[in-house]
Amino acid sequence: MAMLIQSSIAITSTILLLFFIISTSNPAAATNIHNVAKYVSQSTRQQFLGPQNTARAFLRVPPLKWDTKLEKYAQLYANKRRYDCALQHSNGPFGENIFWGSGRGWTPVQAASAWIDERKWYRYGSNSCARGQICGHYTQIVWRKTRKIGCARVDCFGGKGVFMICNYDPPGNYYGERPY
Repeated sequence: MAMLIQSSIAITSTILLLFFIISTSNPAAATNIHNVAKYVSQSTRQQFLGPQNTARAFLRVPPLKWDTKLEKYAQLYANKRRYDCALQHSNGPFGENIFWGSGRGWTPVQAASAWIDERKWYRYGSNSCARGQICGHYTQIVWRKTRKIGCARVDCFGGKGVFMICNYDPPGNYYGERPY
């Protein structure tokens, strides 16, 4: 069983890496001013969305669709966190995953991958996380009823790091319900 889990993690990591390479290898798309959103570029959207939809596809859960309302919500909250870079939830009406990394080089793929990596701690049989571990970021990503996503990334002031957030609608992680 452990070998199967390690193999699936290796396969998922390879798929995520390939997706990242493909999604960032088209400089023409990155330089076309008409493809740039008001808040988050198309490339950044794909960096957030791709790994999460790969995790959902692995479980045969329908893909998430990017939602500009959720994107705006995420960007407004990320802008508030820009001053202190505190790893605090917005406590809003949506499902939410947040990420903080020291320094400036953190990417949306790395944030999404960190959340997805919690899969190793989720126990489907008991619908819980392994003792002493967290897995709620992962379960929100693969929550079957969730259909929309919007995310944002900011460099915090004063070199305090990078803050990233994804919001999900409808939200997941309801007590007593399985994600998929």
